[in-house]
Amino acid sequence: MNMFDFVITVALGSTFASVTLTETVALAEGVVALAVLILLQYVVAFFSVRSKAFRELVKGEPTLLFYRGEYLHSAMRSERIAPEEVRAAARAQGISDMGALDAVVLETDGTFSVVPKLGEPGSRSVLEDVNTPPR
Repeated sequence: MNMFDFVITVALGSTFASVTLTETVALAEGVVALAVLILLQYVVAFFSVRSKAFRELVKGEPTLLFYRGEYLHSAMRSERIAPEEVRAAARAQGISDMGALDAVVLETDGTFSVVPKLGEPGSRSVLEDVNTPPR
């Protein structure tokens, strides 16, 4: 789920609550509003699958926050993430030493991916599609 999906989900819930709980909103208006939101979600998903340019416009990229022993402060600042949050993500994965990590990535759905040092040199990295900011 990306941010657009999340916004549509919240909007659907809010619209449904307004229709069911508010006497001033007509049922027909609520049904039209729900239909428009669902149609908008379908249209965005349809074009996202078929067009790379459109997908890049509406979807975010994962952002590298910690790489090979160093916090990437510019990326953390732009994403408004504190070092404590990166360490908490590592602890949640059972990592007790930041030196044992290859990377920590902020995914497009707001979760953290913690990548331990395991790969052999020359192997394909799981970080290929991650936005790597300048240091």
